[in-house]
Amino acid sequence: MIDKHVDVLLVGAGAMSSTLGALLNELDPNLSMMMVERLEKGAQESTSGWNNAGTGHAAYCELNYTSVKADGSMDTGKPEFINPAFEFSLQFWSYLVNKNILPEPTNFINPAPHMSFVWGEGNVDFLRKRYEAMKPHHLFKDMEYSEDPAVLAEWMPLVMKGRNPDQKVAATRVRYGTDVDFGQVSRSLVRNLREKENFTYWVNTNVVDLHQRENGEWQVLMRDSQTDIQKIVRAKFVFLGAGGGALPLLQKSGIPEANGYGGFPVSGQWLVCHNPEIVEQHDAKVYGKAPIGAPPMSVPHLDTRIIGGKKALLFGPFAGFTTKFLKEGSFLDLIKSVKPNNLIPMLSVARDNMDLTRYLIKEVQQSFEDRMDTLRLFYKEAKDEDWELSIAGQRVQIIKKNAEKGGKLEFGTEVVSSSDESLVALLGASPGASTAVQTMVKVIEKSFAEQMNNGDWKPRLKEIIPSYGESLDGDAELLHRVRKMTLTTLKLDDHYSSE
Repeated sequence: MIDKHVDVLLVGAGAMSSTLGALLNELDPNLSMMMVERLEKGAQESTSGWNNAGTGHAAYCELNYTSVKADGSMDTGKPEFINPAFEFSLQFWSYLVNKNILPEPTNFINPAPHMSFVWGEGNVDFLRKRYEAMKPHHLFKDMEYSEDPAVLAEWMPLVMKGRNPDQKVAATRVRYGTDVDFGQVSRSLVRNLREKENFTYWVNTNVVDLHQRENGEWQVLMRDSQTDIQKIVRAKFVFLGAGGGALPLLQKSGIPEANGYGGFPVSGQWLVCHNPEIVEQHDAKVYGKAPIGAPPMSVPHLDTRIIGGKKALLFGPFAGFTTKFLKEGSFLDLIKSVKPNNLIPMLSVARDNMDLTRYLIKEVQQSFEDRMDTLRLFYKEAKDEDWELSIAGQRVQIIKKNAEKGGKLEFGTEVVSSSDESLVALLGASPGASTAVQTMVKVIEKSFAEQMNNGDWKPRLKEIIPSYGESLDGDAELLHRVRKMTLTTLKLDDHYSSE
């Protein structure tokens, strides 16, 4: 039996835990930390390059982040929240690059213009209204719009190739959109943490149970999956950043704040191009409109990716359903997550989301030929022999209590904390890793309030993230100054101007 005490226990070795660990180490290198991972290597689930879209979600191209209000105007509230949140990440990564904690930027982040592309009169009208609503805001001042097929052929030649010249089309573009290998980011952060004397890293380690002791510490029982040796860790603070595995662990904690939470797992698949000549013809992330009833992770996009230093071209994702909460999980995950305190919310969500159910059934029943037909809506000349199907990651959408309906299905991310903020779990999916830095800063503000209010953590955070404590969406000059710095440091756009 191994017995160990630490200040901070991080469960999961993906984007969230590695970001929180890196931030805490910069704020106080004397904190003792432990990270545990159930697999033999970290960043193999949602954070893996092949298990996510790799999009630096800045709300430039994701049409599901905007909606039409009852009065016909465009609701841009979510883009105006997400964009500054992603700028937080860019600032932190720039700081880490300058400290040689993250590698040369092209190893983990690369420019990939973010585009929204639609066809048909109704969709074109929607995109035009979206552009007209977003363009005046300084966050989106560099967004371009065109309905000219010749212009679009320059922006995305593969998409326009073979398309009917009489088809009504439109697109928006932000030149300095990004492709991010979140797996590379996480591995680099963990590699740096492992060099610290007060950091412990265990893999092949499953959390079996956890409970809070009378002194406020958390006692966590673990088991080594290879040796079957049991381990007990006592920690002052526990972060459950285990992706789809966070909900079962939150339920095991027994905190009242976990009551009512459930999960709805959605799987994904990509079409991956293995013809290098085709791959080289596309250099952007082109997002379309999602079908009615589709979850956010199923917004179709034709994506340039750089994974492990190699260029790839993906289309999808195609949603599916499985009862697993993790790609390397158990088919019993969903059944085991049903508890007396979340049964009503889960049944209510099942009743009220028939569109989603029908959509997932339709997706599961699709053949390879059906998926290729969907691809051809984007890329008319796609040939079956150039593409193959690949399994993507699992996402567990949040189910929670709702006073009116009994339960509600949420497609975002949510932080669930114990009343004393000593245990925090991150649930949900999109926009996930892209906004991890801002999310983890908020966790630190609450769970380490004493250090934030009485120590030097606030000024230290200001050094790490220059816009900390200020409003990027409310201060155009600050945004442009910060954006110029990050785009230059990360080699995303050397020609960006704040003028």
